[in-house]
Amino acid sequence: MQVGILGFAKAGKTTLFNLLTHSSRQTDKYATSKKTHVGVANVPDQRLVRLRDLYNPKKFTPATVTFVDIPGVKKGEGAESLDLPALRDVDALIHVVRAFEDPELPHPDGSVDPQRDVESLDLELILADHELVSRRLERLEKSKKRGLTPDETRERELLETVILPALDSETPLREVELESEDEKRLRGFQLLSAKPMLVALNVDEARLGSDAVETPDAAAGVAAVVISAPIEAEVAELGAGEQAEFLEDLGLEEPSVPRIIRASYELLGLISFFTVGEDEVRAWTIRRGTTARAAAGVIHSDLERGFIRAEVVRWDDLVRLKSLAACRDEGILRLEGRDYVTRDGDIMHIRSGV
Repeated sequence: MQVGILGFAKAGKTTLFNLLTHSSRQTDKYATSKKTHVGVANVPDQRLVRLRDLYNPKKFTPATVTFVDIPGVKKGEGAESLDLPALRDVDALIHVVRAFEDPELPHPDGSVDPQRDVESLDLELILADHELVSRRLERLEKSKKRGLTPDETRERELLETVILPALDSETPLREVELESEDEKRLRGFQLLSAKPMLVALNVDEARLGSDAVETPDAAAGVAAVVISAPIEAEVAELGAGEQAEFLEDLGLEEPSVPRIIRASYELLGLISFFTVGEDEVRAWTIRRGTTARAAAGVIHSDLERGFIRAEVVRWDDLVRLKSLAACRDEGILRLEGRDYVTRDGDIMHIRSGV
């Protein structure tokens, strides 16, 4: 999974990126970086840790998320202000929104207004999408001389009658309902306003953990979390005991990293299943609703091609009974066929004829 981090200058994007990826990219209160940063974060999962402790394997492989930190977006510049090549391939976006006051660093618009900034950044994404769609329609218009294929004809109709009007009305494409075939057709364009969005409301320490913090209005394909990136960066430097105490003082049950990654998973409809053994304990990321055969293909294409059956047990049952043999004796290690829908927290062993 790849997630892009973007927002207007001085919202705290790179501080959050450093927090998520354990990086040390330079942050400056008054200067703005013009570089795109890429980093990888392990997905925190206590279920996997429990399984690791049970097996003590040679190799321990958590799921990972790649985060792409984009330079600060400039209002009114649309595509010119965005690192489009870096953003096209991400699965979702995190918009870091400034919700803190700093007299030494006034907000560029004169006041702190998270709802305004959410709407303004969506507009920048819409402008970038509008430019791309318009160019594609121009190319299709030129291709009319040779004759359009049925797919091109449907594409043109979709862009002209649904997509462009939505963009003209300043509607993010994630809010536009499409038939499944049209969704697939549109996916190849990697339009930015169609990507799911997680709003990370960056507040000051005094408001972190407060029930009084208002998150921006929710819309289709949008979720929100409240963070305080600089404070939580300080917390991350503490030992486990001090971290727990500090978080309690802040009114938080856990740091922002697992909250943001969990919210990203939920936004994209992702879950994890596990494979276990003395050689390796590993987490695999799939979309909710994935069948056992398709999940086998995530491990290796040969397992999907030669799929026979899956041996499945819940992670907590294995931890409780200590071994797969005990789970089998208890009658809770199940044999499932190719159409079994994999559940979050399943442990799977694939039997394959290849």
